[in-house]
Amino acid sequence: MSQDKELKKEESLKFIKKKEKIMSKVLITTEFRGVFCGDVKDDKKLPDEITLNNVRNCIYWSSNCNGFLGLASKGPTPECRIGAKVKEIKLYKITSVTPVSKEAGKLWDKA
Repeated sequence: MSQDKELKKEESLKFIKKKEKIMSKVLITTEFRGVFCGDVKDDKKLPDEITLNNVRNCIYWSSNCNGFLGLASKGPTPECRIGAKVKEIKLYKITSVTPVSKEAGKLWDKA
């Protein structure tokens, strides 16, 4: 594994470990352009893979979300298309891990 990739992995792990007590949900993006929201179950292999519980994916987000980060800070709007919830998923080639605000988390649960 290259030094840059290893450094990014260490930074991601530190970020999640630091926030895990206050972070109930995260927004994950992948190299395959997937956007997912769920609870971290296993992040030991970041950025190669992560396992989430209680997961939903965003199929389409509207412009009033202000991009994918708006899904983490504000949550999905009624115009967004959110997929069905699954109990667990393993995702590969992670490009970002973003904490989801409590308000946004409630909207993800309702969507």
